[in-house]
Amino acid sequence: MNIAPDTKDWTWVLGERCPDCGFDSREPGRGDLAALASDVGQRWSSAVAGISDVASRPNAETWSPLEYACHVRDVFALARYRTALMLDQDDPLFANWDQDATAVEEDYAAQDLDEVMAALAANASGFSADLAGLDEGQWPRPGRRSDDKPFTVESFARYVLHDPIHHLTDVTGEAWA
Repeated sequence: MNIAPDTKDWTWVLGERCPDCGFDSREPGRGDLAALASDVGQRWSSAVAGISDVASRPNAETWSPLEYACHVRDVFALARYRTALMLDQDDPLFANWDQDATAVEEDYAAQDLDEVMAALAANASGFSADLAGLDEGQWPRPGRRSDDKPFTVESFARYVLHDPIHHLTDVTGEAWA
């Protein structure tokens, strides 16, 4: 059975704590965002390692831990690409990314867990390094989603980090701490 597409506009997480996962994107200091990206990647590795059947969906409407891990891997990869666009171009407009179509096209459910986790760790680490390498003048660089919602490099990093944190809660049932 297919998962219902997520059509929410999640940019609201930039202004308030997420009631589902407990993460408040306003809380980490700018200088803490790189370490947070690294921490999230490590927590994903730990969380998935403790699940006996990562490819099983808990119900027909919810991705399996493997599918969530594939999604998070791709979120970090896309975050790196879009951050680079904001640094290299003046106010780029991001192409739409249909995460649900990607899950089907890339057959998330059939991917190799070890390969997924290695790529997730590498992408999280790369995003962390990207953020750690920013200077003060780069954080306010602008970019826009395909629906024209504006971001800066900083707000985009905060927005992006909510996603893998939120999905950790989906997989583990534990709120962010």
